[in-house]
Amino acid sequence: MTEAVAPQAALPTDWRSQPHEVVERDGVRYTLMGTAHISRASVEAVRDAITGGSFDVVAVELDENRLNALTDPDSLARLDLVQVIRSDRTAMFAANLALSAYQRRLAEQLGVEPGAELKRAVLEARHRDLPVHLIDRDVGLTFRRASARLGFWGRAKLMGGLLASLLAEDTVGDEEIEKLKQGDILEASFSEFASDSPALYESVIAERDRYMAARLREVGEGVGGEPLAAGTEVLAVVGAGHLQGMARHLREDTRDASAERESLESVPAKSNIPWFTLILAVFVLGGFAWGFWQGGIDVGADLLLQWALATGVLGAIGCALAGGHPLSILVAFLASPITPLHPALASGTLSALTEAWLRKPTYADFMALRDDIQTARGWWRNRVSRVLLNFFLTSMGTAIGVWTGGLRMLGTLFG
Repeated sequence: MTEAVAPQAALPTDWRSQPHEVVERDGVRYTLMGTAHISRASVEAVRDAITGGSFDVVAVELDENRLNALTDPDSLARLDLVQVIRSDRTAMFAANLALSAYQRRLAEQLGVEPGAELKRAVLEARHRDLPVHLIDRDVGLTFRRASARLGFWGRAKLMGGLLASLLAEDTVGDEEIEKLKQGDILEASFSEFASDSPALYESVIAERDRYMAARLREVGEGVGGEPLAAGTEVLAVVGAGHLQGMARHLREDTRDASAERESLESVPAKSNIPWFTLILAVFVLGGFAWGFWQGGIDVGADLLLQWALATGVLGAIGCALAGGHPLSILVAFLASPITPLHPALASGTLSALTEAWLRKPTYADFMALRDDIQTARGWWRNRVSRVLLNFFLTSMGTAIGVWTGGLRMLGTLFG
């Protein structure tokens, strides 16, 4: 259903005053308009460009999820949280929440909805029955590709930073605001990490330049539809930080557009052999076997007890700190000792599933989520965010317990 565009008082804004690049390829004329994601002038420039009637097709720097977040407040309420946990997308969901919380703080601090010009482009185009194409890569996919590039410690730092940003109540710093003026929400959101991480910058900025240029070429070639006729005018509304890179790729890239897009959507497959899990399992089980063999039943039983208490108690403490139900805490305690032996038995996943089953989030929880995650207290009050806390804090407690139990095992065996 087309959403009505609220009437606005027209400002004397000529869209040509905004940074823009014009690229003609295969008879189609692409006008790339660079915007600032916190600028009212950019919103009015987008309105001016589309209402002027010069363009036949509109493309925007959005993916389906980000568009839903901007235009459909009820989209979160339709989420199946249990399925998110089961499909191992909890970290992706948390990353999207971090982005949402960051945008909400910006809106409150600056009085401008981040990405308002992208939303305006979609609504104005739909109001005039112009074809609309979403050309940005899915945020979760961008996050997964960035995570795959970072390695273990880089991922730990990134996830720790995301968790901290979720709980933060302070204002957005000047550095992030300057990046938003240059025009990229994801870069500003990850600025603390991207500044010293070429791998993160490549995934968040450079890859998306190539991706969006490839998507525009697909639009022109009619992938999934009819090819655009010669002389068609396409307006692409993108953050100013992508303007030069996209224009260069749109002019120069010769690789098949669909092949380019597919390569940028792929995530390096994890090894079929879970080496870390195998090594850890061999260490743990080998330690128990060595204890029984060298010290008999007493030493072996003592090792088992030390391991169970170290991992189980710390996993349960993490769950308890998240405000978990007593049964969720019990599940965390029982699952933590066997978590290192098989990924499917991860204590964080099992305790979070238990929490979501026992305290099923309501429609009101989902609707209040964006407001509740603005404060630390709200995280524990909202059932959705509390399930996420359960997952992360239980996992963290178990991880600490594994290291503690491993060190105790070494001390007992070789002390």
